[in-house]
Amino acid sequence: MANLKILYLQTFPVFGSGSGTYARELAREVAKKYKVAMVVPEKREIPGVKIYNVNLPVKIAFTGHPEWPDCKLYTKVGGKELSANYLAYFQKTIEAVNDFQPNIIHVHHLMPLTWIARFVKIAYGLNFMVTVHGSELPTLENDKRYPFLTAEALHKAVRIIPNSFWTRDWMIKVLGNGFKDQIRVIPGGVDVNKFKKVETKDIDEKYDLKGKKVAIFAGKLTPYKGVKYLIYAAKKIKGEVLILGDGPEKKKLEGIVAEEKINNVRFIGHLSGNTNLLVKFYSRANVFVAPSVWDEPLGLVILESMACETPVVVTRKGGIPLAVKDGKTGLFIRPRNANDIADKVNYLFSNEEKRLKMAKEARRIAVERFNWKTIAQRFIDKYQKFASINKFATNNKV
Repeated sequence: MANLKILYLQTFPVFGSGSGTYARELAREVAKKYKVAMVVPEKREIPGVKIYNVNLPVKIAFTGHPEWPDCKLYTKVGGKELSANYLAYFQKTIEAVNDFQPNIIHVHHLMPLTWIARFVKIAYGLNFMVTVHGSELPTLENDKRYPFLTAEALHKAVRIIPNSFWTRDWMIKVLGNGFKDQIRVIPGGVDVNKFKKVETKDIDEKYDLKGKKVAIFAGKLTPYKGVKYLIYAAKKIKGEVLILGDGPEKKKLEGIVAEEKINNVRFIGHLSGNTNLLVKFYSRANVFVAPSVWDEPLGLVILESMACETPVVVTRKGGIPLAVKDGKTGLFIRPRNANDIADKVNYLFSNEEKRLKMAKEARRIAVERFNWKTIAQRFIDKYQKFASINKFATNNKV
């Protein structure tokens, strides 16, 4: 279909979280070839993408969101709040379908927007596919209100696309194995032209890092991310530890730093979509640390740091081994083990030849296997295969 039009449905802002980055970068890349629109609670622009901003009555997330510091959780809200948000998403989605007239819909997350996509499939005859990011799975696992409605919607999807094999297996465990024919695994990607090693003298000057070894973490500050173990490890780490990001765990983490009198940890905060600054921090770091204690679906920040030639120290959790090869692009650590984190970080700090070799290999893997151009083409192939005509369009716009 030459004039393919894709409509994305995204639950959260396109900055501040892994799924937001994924949705933004995929849409931006696909928009280079086709017409693209997105229903999303977001006012900021994405190059080439028409935005249908959802004005949410209540901000609700799965595990928290740094741009929504006071948001509620899907496991904690009642029917009134859930219904208010559902109606906002629903009305904006129908507006977008009528106005943009897509040929296919791509939903991010297993819930709640799949519930709406199912209705659109029935009412308009438009096929939809779903990316499983993984952050929604604890909610589906722990709140029995959601699995039935979600599974019912998924049976109408033409494809269900987990971002790792681990995410696929976890989804099957939570929702059953009735979707095997629909499932295809496609990982997230990284913009390798944007995320690459750059000059960082200004970072050294601003944060007094000249001549120092640096380990960084970037991401949402939630218990799942295991950042407290990195902070405890900092007492033995022979360098600076920088924490990039924000979230509900931040005050607790700052409390640990104060109580333990740790003087080499600094909280940089949420960079609020400042990609250039993020790239500088990745480039300046000698090591990136992701001490997740849950089964991380993949971890786009890991791919971003690898693309910037920064080796990673990560737990062997979830989909992370899809990108990280122990001893080649980084080192694995045991979950909840501050001593192991300190040992592996210090090893890379003191073995520069080994670290640089890992850094080059990390960049090579990011470019060859995880660049967005390659990842986006895999989705485009599916859009072309499953594109459908809006059978009940309300106007004749092209």
